Amino acid sequence: MISYLLSPVVVIMHNTQFDPFGEPVAHSLRCAFAQTGRQGPGSRLLLRSGVGLFWVFVIGVVAARVAYFDPDFAEKFGSVAAISKYLHAVFA
Repeated sequence: MISYLLSPVVVIMHNTQFDPFGEPVAHSLRCAFAQTGRQGPGSRLLLRSGVGLFWVFVIGVVAARVAYFDPDFAEKFGSVAAISKYLHAVFA
């Protein structure tokens, strides 16, 4: 019983790593990724196609914004700002 109390206690602490959104990454997942090594050709193809699809969507959104741009849209915000200044002056 006394030998049990005198034996050193070994505590193993792992470095906590976080994903880009601030969530802690589980240690078992980090070990699984570290053991796999390099990415396979299918993974690289999937990554490149995903990145390409993302940029196609970005170009599509920018092209739609250019095609349907309304110059009077910014002027509407100016009138809202003028009304808010007027109401602030009346009630202040």
